[in-house]
Amino acid sequence: VQLVESGGGLVQPGGSLRLSCAASGRMFGADAMAWFRQAPGEKREFVARITYNGGRTYSDSVKGRFTIARDNAKNTMTLQMNNLKPEDTAVYYCAIYNSRDIFSPSSYDTWGQGTQVTVSS
Repeated sequence: VQLVESGGGLVQPGGSLRLSCAASGRMFGADAMAWFRQAPGEKREFVARITYNGGRTYSDSVKGRFTIARDNAKNTMTLQMNNLKPEDTAVYYCAIYNSRDIFSPSSYDTWGQGTQVTVSS
């Protein structure tokens, strides 16, 4: 399976962006999916996760501002990001969950190439 992210860009503080992740090669219907992000010089960090039946987990830093969703029939996942802050600037990646710690990048075995999000005035 291949994952392709899109929707990144430059936005002012307080603005919104909607990221998409499209999967090809096989259906990911039964897999949990997640968004991670990585800022320059920083470790890749967990942003949000969604299970097959819609169970959602968010990091404290984005809770109340970001919304993760998925469409199993279309094999896509999205991340609606509102009230963006400069500290949200990073490359955002989508990934397929494998096992164990849901917050650790090592628990995910398939990754997209990433999409850049820059929040700046």
